[in-house]
Amino acid sequence: MTQEATRDILAVLEQDGRATPEEIAEMTGRSAEDVREVIAAAERDRAIVKYKAVVNWDRVGEQEVLALVELRVTPQRDVGFDGVAKRIARFPEVRSIHLMSGDYDLSVLLAGRTMQEIASFVAMRLAALEEVQGTTTHFLLKRFKEDGVILDEEETARRLALAP
Repeated sequence: MTQEATRDILAVLEQDGRATPEEIAEMTGRSAEDVREVIAAAERDRAIVKYKAVVNWDRVGEQEVLALVELRVTPQRDVGFDGVAKRIARFPEVRSIHLMSGDYDLSVLLAGRTMQEIASFVAMRLAALEEVQGTTTHFLLKRFKEDGVILDEEETARRLALAP
């Protein structure tokens, strides 16, 4: 299978993890068997890491507090920022973590039940790490778009066909 075919198939799955191999085949002009093979290989190689749903928790009545925390970190010998990033990634409060350019080194998205819970986590767990030199915390007040989906807008079409 070509790199382009793999990219087309994965692009459909990224937009809709529930798309069947038959639907993907129709949208990409590939056979359903080819689609199954590409998906199996991508799962095996961890190119597909997880299937997920984007949930608008406000519509369900569940409250969730999100915070973006910027960390200034001392890189470790022989592993750079990877060692501390992998350590931070293991905390269940951490939704995502990224190495970034600019004044801070790591960007960490945290989830919690309350602002106090997140503030306590930042002060007691993140800032207390030996490699962390400083933090800046930004509480997210409202989500408008998540993973490419506008949250307060009705979906107009289930899928768009990919151009050949």
